[in-house]
Amino acid sequence: VGLKTVSGFVAEVGDITRFDNPKQLQKLAGYAIVECSSGKHKGESHISYRGRKRLRYVLYEAAISLIARNEEFKEVHRYYRTRKENPLKKMQSLIVIACKILRVIFTILTKGTTYDPKKLLGDIVRPNQAVPQAA
Repeated sequence: VGLKTVSGFVAEVGDITRFDNPKQLQKLAGYAIVECSSGKHKGESHISYRGRKRLRYVLYEAAISLIARNEEFKEVHRYYRTRKENPLKKMQSLIVIACKILRVIFTILTKGTTYDPKKLLGDIVRPNQAVPQAA
C-alpha cells in the first residue's frame, strides 16, 4: 500500500483511537451490509453506500492494487471467487477484500503490530487440510 493510500485513509478517518472496532470503520466507509426488506418481504443484502465516498474509493483502489501485486491478497481473491459454497462475483470479492484491508490497517494502527501474511491467509478454510480438533 502506497503513501497516497495511507494518507487518503488517515485524511478520511482522522484519529483511529475514536473507533472501538473495525465494524465502525466499515460503517463510516459505507461498507456496512444492509438488507432491503419490509414486512414479510425479504430482499437482497448489499452495502449501504452511506458513508464517506472518498474512503470507499481509497479502499477500493487499494484492493485492486493489492490483488494485482500481493500474493496473499491474490490468493484470498482467488479463494472467494472459486469456493464451492457461495462463490462471489468479482466486485463482491473486491469489496470483501477492501473490508479486509480496512481490518488489517485498523489492527496495525491500534495494536502497533506489523503485517503478517500468515495471519491474513489463516481464515481461508481449505477442504484438503484437516481441521485440528479441540480436546
